[in-house]
Amino acid sequence: MSGSTQTIPTAFDEVAPVLSYSPVVLPVPRRPVDLQLRVSAPAAGTALPVILLSHGHGGSHHLSSLHGYAPLADLWAAAGFVVVQPTHLSSRTLSHRLADAPGAPLFWRSRAQDMTDILDRLAEIENAVPLLAGRIDHKKIAVAGHSMGGHTASLLLGAHATDPDTEEEIDLTEPRIKAGVLLAAPGRGGDILNGPAAPLVRFLDTIDFSTMTTAALVVAGDKDDPQHFTDIGPDWHVDPYALAPAPKTLLTLFDAEHLLGGVSGYDAAETTDENPARVSALARLTAAYLHTRLRPGDDAWDTATTALATDPHAVGRVESK
Repeated sequence: MSGSTQTIPTAFDEVAPVLSYSPVVLPVPRRPVDLQLRVSAPAAGTALPVILLSHGHGGSHHLSSLHGYAPLADLWAAAGFVVVQPTHLSSRTLSHRLADAPGAPLFWRSRAQDMTDILDRLAEIENAVPLLAGRIDHKKIAVAGHSMGGHTASLLLGAHATDPDTEEEIDLTEPRIKAGVLLAAPGRGGDILNGPAAPLVRFLDTIDFSTMTTAALVVAGDKDDPQHFTDIGPDWHVDPYALAPAPKTLLTLFDAEHLLGGVSGYDAAETTDENPARVSALARLTAAYLHTRLRPGDDAWDTATTALATDPHAVGRVESK
């Protein structure tokens, strides 16, 4: 619904009513199983921007699916976004069925293709969700992803790679996506991938962030040490900022580990640094960033970063290029 006057809920009203509907089921011919989605949206408002949220590849069975990431999806919806969460083929909810499927276990190319399929059928999705029809602005699209989902987001934002199995150069850039948020995303590959899990992510060896030209906010925890992939420490997660061209912004969260305080689910056992206040602050900051990126002239991000810079108990720091 483009060209209409935008009316959205208060940007950071955590108690704003939210509607959540699942599953929306999309048959996709090339997929071995249907694409299932959860859609969350504010109960009020029109011309709503969209966030495509890509889950990670964590240890829990259901958080890496449409059932996870409620601490982010709930607040983003309350802040005026329509949040669309696919269950990628890499989800542990599907691993018993797809262990031998091409691309297993991480399905790194398929994950990005899921998001393009969603955008191709966004009108169908909008009409399938009760009380949502006619309320989406189809020109205001963002992508967000955590961990492996951050890699998915980076490909959609323009990062290139070479498929290690086929040696095919891969460009999955999605021009309909206008901004992104990378949460604890993986960095560069090559010789620095020397950890025990490095053989699982050989597709990172050729990741090229120099082509990732779409605006993005990169979020990294300063205690997020990816020892299973590399020994270079938390700076690995800064690579999508450091190695990509402007406009890029880096939010470094103090004392945050890989779950950034618990983004994948409420009271998730895999969270090593549980901190609900940090997750709330992260959701608010990312919402502010995307509001400003998707609505030029909106001062939400300036307001949020000014408050962060002057807070003696700030959750993190911001730098931009």
